[in-house]
Amino acid sequence: MNPVIKVYTNEKDLEADLNTLKDTGISQKDIYILSSSEEHTEEIIKNTELVNVNYNRQDIGGYTYKEDEFLRKLEILNVKAVEAEKYIKEIEQGKVLLIVTDLRIKGVL
Repeated sequence: MNPVIKVYTNEKDLEADLNTLKDTGISQKDIYILSSSEEHTEEIIKNTELVNVNYNRQDIGGYTYKEDEFLRKLEILNVKAVEAEKYIKEIEQGKVLLIVTDLRIKGVL
């Protein structure tokens, strides 16, 4: 199953949605944040107190280029290659991805 993915340019909107996910009982293990900056991701996590969602920290190793690593991470989350390429371009533009694998959240985000 494909995860629910939302692209953010506004950090406050992302934090609000993360808090909504937390309040609706979505497990932190089903929430992933992907951005071009590990520090940026850590700041978002700190602001929402969701300690287990920093997907940037999961080093899957063996990749020379950040783009390849993002592609592999999205692939692991069942995102099709064509869609993943589109999302990687968003990340490269400084946007942040919120990825939720619990499909109960469809329609809420």
